Amino acid sequence: MTQMVQVALAGDVAEAEELQELLKAAGIEATIEPEDEADGLKVMVAEGDLDPALDAIEALSEPGDETPVE
Repeated sequence: MTQMVQVALAGDVAEAEELQELLKAAGIEATIEPEDEADGLKVMVAEGDLDPALDAIEALSEPGDETPVE
């Protein structure tokens, strides 16, 4: 099984789903999981997709839209 890693932390379901769709448009499969220590949702990708996912989020995010990335 592929190791999943967190690519972003979303503040709510809408933001998490938006990030998931953004990644899907870039050809990267992402899942959403609850964050244990915060009121947020983790956006997870396969470990091998981490760098492309970070690049996709940066490239496809609107200018001025700050997306928290961990």
